[in-house]
Amino acid sequence: MGYLLHLYGEYERAIERFRESISLHPTAEAHTFLGWSLSHLGRLEEAIAQCEIAIRLDPDFGNPYNDIGVYLIDLGRPEEAVPWLEKATKAKRYCCYQFPHFNLGRVWLAQGRIEEARRAFERALEYDPDYLPA
Repeated sequence: MGYLLHLYGEYERAIERFRESISLHPTAEAHTFLGWSLSHLGRLEEAIAQCEIAIRLDPDFGNPYNDIGVYLIDLGRPEEAVPWLEKATKAKRYCCYQFPHFNLGRVWLAQGRIEEARRAFERALEYDPDYLPA
């Protein structure tokens, strides 16, 4: 229910549902998605904290590593984002490796590291050739 509410832009209600879910059965997914909803309300530090809980619950789950990286980029701290994004690229359980490669490319591009950015974008496209941002 939290996921659907999030997709409909009902972030506060989604947060309530994710918190209810966590109270019944805490999972890495629930904490990560709670962080996602928090981030859409600009509560990035809280979102990072939820992702850190998710990682403690399941260090193999890739989503929270990428999400922390994105939140750090959004906070203007791209250097801090790099190790999190690199961990996401190596996570054992992740559906969407194109995201952390793309996000690394964003960091490198902003820093003027054009060749590294190009390689990161190409790597993202290896995982999903139709991923338009890359």
